[in-house]
Amino acid sequence: MLVDGGVSSSVGTMWVAAQSSLTSSAIGWRVVPASLSLVLLALGLAWALGLRIQRELITAAARAAIQLLAVGFVFALIFKSTGAEYWAWLWVTGMIVVATTVIVRRAKYRIEHLTVVAGVAVLGSALISVIVVFGFGVIDYAPVSLVVIAGITIGNAVPSAVLGVNRSVDSCRDRVGDLEALLALGLDRRQIIRFMAPQTARTSLVPQIERTKVVGLIALPGAMTGLLLAGIDPVEAVVIQLLVMYLVLGTAAVCVVAVVVAITRAAVKNDLVVADWVYPDNRGMSYKLRGTNTGRRAKHDEPRSTKGVA
Repeated sequence: MLVDGGVSSSVGTMWVAAQSSLTSSAIGWRVVPASLSLVLLALGLAWALGLRIQRELITAAARAAIQLLAVGFVFALIFKSTGAEYWAWLWVTGMIVVATTVIVRRAKYRIEHLTVVAGVAVLGSALISVIVVFGFGVIDYAPVSLVVIAGITIGNAVPSAVLGVNRSVDSCRDRVGDLEALLALGLDRRQIIRFMAPQTARTSLVPQIERTKVVGLIALPGAMTGLLLAGIDPVEAVVIQLLVMYLVLGTAAVCVVAVVVAITRAAVKNDLVVADWVYPDNRGMSYKLRGTNTGRRAKHDEPRSTKGVA
């Protein structure tokens, strides 16, 4: 059971305590260079070993700084305005659009209905998370809280969904022979999905599932850590972290399943022909089966010469 007014009051207390703690500890910009020490160490090792990943590390660090600073300034400007709630929902909409775009672009090929499927999965997961958090009064509804909750769920869904897209595309292209064999045996789209998709979905969810398994053993999640540092009761901190963790795990799973099924389904056209993008050389070598129970491909060869025939 939650104490001292429940989770909502705890979150408010957390914010006040954290604000006070940060101010009293005089934590400022000087800690940023210190936090880059491990990045600098990694850069030195990469240079010494000739790994050639220095550019990626520098780019990632620079982008993170620029994007977070921009977000901080935008937060300060927007949520002090009279239209804070309007801007908050607009911000969430932008996150959904960007997340969908990132997921679709990772496919590298034009795949039927992938944009719609990814968009619906991200949107639906974000809405469910918002309804659960604010509908049950876990956190008092506020524009800032709306953006934060939506950002947590959407931000954690994208990596898993991107991994699902990459694995699905690679699986279909690597197993094009299996697709042709399944079609030759008379299987339809639904049966092919049940055969091809499970392994891809499992491997795509491995990082998120493993991250969830080790919570509390070798890792303390961000929400729980922040609450504990702010002086919140450990039990209440655990309850809030469980809520966030389950929403994140569910969002990742929904998005992975959606994109994996969509891509596997798109690998076979409506007329039971392997889609052009599946073939490794991408030459459009779609072979149409002559029958549901025959493994013969439609012949594209030129007619045999009749020269010399009486």
